[in-house]
Amino acid sequence: MSVKEILQLGNPKLWERSTPVEDPKSLSYLIQDLSDTLAAFREGRGYGRAIAAPQIGVQKRLVFVRMQGFCGAFINPEIISASDEKIELWDDCFSFPDLLVRVSRSLSIEVVYRDEAGSKQTIRASGDLSELLQHEIDHLDGILAVQRAVSDKAFATRSEWERMILKASKES
Repeated sequence: MSVKEILQLGNPKLWERSTPVEDPKSLSYLIQDLSDTLAAFREGRGYGRAIAAPQIGVQKRLVFVRMQGFCGAFINPEIISASDEKIELWDDCFSFPDLLVRVSRSLSIEVVYRDEAGSKQTIRASGDLSELLQHEIDHLDGILAVQRAVSDKAFATRSEWERMILKASKES
């Protein structure tokens, strides 16, 4: 198990659709690689909640999440329902860590997936977990946040975004 290189925007593998996992029980090495890579990114950058297998060059339908209230793998996740109510947010990505994109996502979703033991699970997610799972499942479909931008002006470098947030907090 090890920390893997994260593919960056421009790498054609990020635009490919991932293939379903046939045997969920055979993924322990890959799940550990994703966990290690997420932990290393988080330690180096100070943020990060999830990573999809395609981001380390593995075209399998697998996401690893570590955030308050959940830590584990989503194998072959599929959104089976999504609320009509939307939220707009600044989305970031390990594959373009210095760029943020304003996107619109469903406020809540329902996802069916397999866990690490291969058991079928269903989760209803809202707020942070909902937008995160939508982002990661997009990776499995070869879709990046830059394709979900709400407009052609919905982009900011991380440093400029942080300046805008600091300025707004000082003004309020």
